[in-house]
Amino acid sequence: MSSTSDGLVLTAPQRAHYHEHGWLAVQGLIGSSWLDRLRSVTSEFVEQSRSLTESNLIFDLDIGHSAAEPRLRRLSSPTDLHETYWTFASTSPIVEVVVDLVGPNVKFHHSKLNFKAARGGEEVKWHQDIQFWPHTNYDLLTIGVFLEDVQPGMGEVGFVPGSHNGPLFDLYDGDAWVGALADDDVSSAGVEHACYPTGPAGTITVHNCRTVHGSAPNGSERARPLLLQTYAPADAYAYTDLVRRSPHGEELIRGEPARWARHDPRPCLVPPTGRYRPIFASQQRED
Repeated sequence: MSSTSDGLVLTAPQRAHYHEHGWLAVQGLIGSSWLDRLRSVTSEFVEQSRSLTESNLIFDLDIGHSAAEPRLRRLSSPTDLHETYWTFASTSPIVEVVVDLVGPNVKFHHSKLNFKAARGGEEVKWHQDIQFWPHTNYDLLTIGVFLEDVQPGMGEVGFVPGSHNGPLFDLYDGDAWVGALADDDVSSAGVEHACYPTGPAGTITVHNCRTVHGSAPNGSERARPLLLQTYAPADAYAYTDLVRRSPHGEELIRGEPARWARHDPRPCLVPPTGRYRPIFASQQRED
């Protein structure tokens, strides 16, 4: 498919924007039927969290979480927890978006649901994704889906244009994995030029695995749930992984399997081995 022609879902200018800037937003792509299903199942998990007093492998609790007021940072690997999430990740229009951007042969990698609770909603410090799960090439991307309307001031994600073509940053502090850029690197990464897409529920964002991104706390009275799915071209293979491995990880959801791995000559930082820890715990240096 030519980069100057329209794709299955995306227009030629949208595809060009993604490849040039390393990110893209498309307003209202996901319709009300999907949104209703996703919201319903998400509400079920929020209800389940009421009885918890500390985080576990599924629920990452935010400050102030209680039975009366559930406050979550993340639901880990939702595609492993409910068929609705997996059906959405593997069959909805976002898969066609991936095909438009990386080609016809696509594998699923992992998912997560970040809640960004109202009146707080912990920040996600500036980082790049691929150092958490290095692969043989850098064509992996993540699609975020707004489950509710997102307005300025809700801790919306900011993407630094063109940073996917820049340096890959060290996410260690000495020997400690912190999953975030050091202060000096933040100063040089161009975060002052970051773009913060907003839009109605059903809007999607797409960002390349090398794109520098982050989000501030949520200063609004509404939560900002963002459902995230990461995909890889079939010829990208993981060296190691710091995310919770999904039973669906490496599952081919479009096209044909690869016979040859494609290697980008640029090196990639490798994360530490060990137990899975959500990005919030690493960045906040929680035990």
